[in-house]
Amino acid sequence: MSTNNSETISNDLRTLIVDEAITSRRSVRAFLPTPIPRETILDILHVASRAPSGTNTQPWKVHVLTGAKKDALSTQILAAHNDPEALKNHTQEYAYYPEQWISPYIDRRRKIGWDLYALLGLTRENKVGMHAQHGRNYQFFDAPVGLIFTIDRIMEQGSWLDYGMFLQNIMVAARGRGLDTCPQAAFTPFHRLIQEFLNLPKNDMLVCGMSLGYADPSKIENQLVTERAAPEDFVQFHD
Repeated sequence: MSTNNSETISNDLRTLIVDEAITSRRSVRAFLPTPIPRETILDILHVASRAPSGTNTQPWKVHVLTGAKKDALSTQILAAHNDPEALKNHTQEYAYYPEQWISPYIDRRRKIGWDLYALLGLTRENKVGMHAQHGRNYQFFDAPVGLIFTIDRIMEQGSWLDYGMFLQNIMVAARGRGLDTCPQAAFTPFHRLIQEFLNLPKNDMLVCGMSLGYADPSKIENQLVTERAAPEDFVQFHD
């Protein structure tokens, strides 16, 4: 076999593997309790750290929670989530979503919400059920590993863009190992609680959380597959 043919086959296989890891990534909302070895977590983070960052600043900081420590944080956040008076004291430190929604963004947001609730049999009137489902975020959807991401407050918007690429690398590297994830902005209102729980320096700012583990195939919520706009809907070629 010629060298050129060998390289072509290798490149084709590489494309399939990378594309599969990217396109099979989804936000999983129910996990198996199967433990994830520390070596696997470190391996994923090592690969993810190859994400680009402006002048190689590498602004990411990662806190890995498992076992009793993860459960203790979940218990504290859930207590606040389920207490209407306490919940008033927990607000986001940064705006993840716009204050004023417009189409098509609000339409996409509503669709994924109601598609998920429909799978779970939750109607618009079932506020208690929707509140409980939202609370599942704070249990990391029963994943064996919870990740909390922080950034130094001195870093600016460009570093947050870099951080997004780091988070994407984690999720893709996890898929390459047969694992699933769910990135979670739901943790952001509880930044003060998390900061105290993890004894974070005051200059550390919460970015988001993430669940990591094996998807539970028996859970109906994991049947949710979100739609994506075709490139023709968001691309313009300037020749």
